[in-house]
Amino acid sequence: MDKKLIDLFIKNAIAEDLGDGDHTSLSTIPAGAKGKAKLLVKEAGILAGVELAMEIFNQIDSTLQTEIFISDGDTVAYGDVAFTVEGSTHSILLAERLVLNCMQRMSGIATKTNRIVKSLAGYETRLLDTRKTTPGLRYIEKWAVRIGGGVNHRIGLYDMILIKDNHVDYAGGIANAITAANQYLADQAKQLEIEIEVRNLDELNQVLEEGRVSRIMLDNFNFDDLRTAVQLISHRYITEASGGITEENVTAYADCGVDYISMGALTHSVKSLDMSLKAY
Repeated sequence: MDKKLIDLFIKNAIAEDLGDGDHTSLSTIPAGAKGKAKLLVKEAGILAGVELAMEIFNQIDSTLQTEIFISDGDTVAYGDVAFTVEGSTHSILLAERLVLNCMQRMSGIATKTNRIVKSLAGYETRLLDTRKTTPGLRYIEKWAVRIGGGVNHRIGLYDMILIKDNHVDYAGGIANAITAANQYLADQAKQLEIEIEVRNLDELNQVLEEGRVSRIMLDNFNFDDLRTAVQLISHRYITEASGGITEENVTAYADCGVDYISMGALTHSVKSLDMSLKAY
């Protein structure tokens, strides 16, 4: 966990929610009141966000006492209690929605990721996420992917060169884009992987002729062309399939022999896992 990044996220999220005060709690619950609450799971899946929840409680009120029963990455069922929290009732109520929002979304992502990863058992293909994340939530969404057994692709624009179709078109072609990217890395004394997206076998052959990349993204290829592409690449470069891949057809893509499959749906259209924080 990147503590500095998480602390900033929590601070901003609390400020967004709190404004000039939690007037409901202030008006209905006496100052200094103490209480207990439990995180109740209401749907089967993979739990994620427990570690983050502990950070939220600690940042809101370091005197809150917690006890964890189920950890990140564990399988959960309806009725399970993941943890309890005890202390200031006002603090618990302030943390409630932020904890639930984060854990429900993270658990939904981890559950879907884990389900797809299990479907790929027996293949050497690994599952990647993308940058199709919620602005401001990328770190925790990609964290959830890891908890579910997936692999993080680049975190942002800064940790890999990924030459996509628009870059190729703006650069004036594949050869120009690859040459420029390699020259940039040399000029800036940077060591970053270069990945390039290709849209068809003709573009793939141009990349193979040019070389000087680490990974080739095969975007929206049909299965026949994808198998041909993997054979043409012949382990010289890492291969990644993307575009139009769903939970229903993911194994058919893996069967083509690619090293990685990237799926934006892991983060951009996931269903949150149902849970609640209940007083007891």
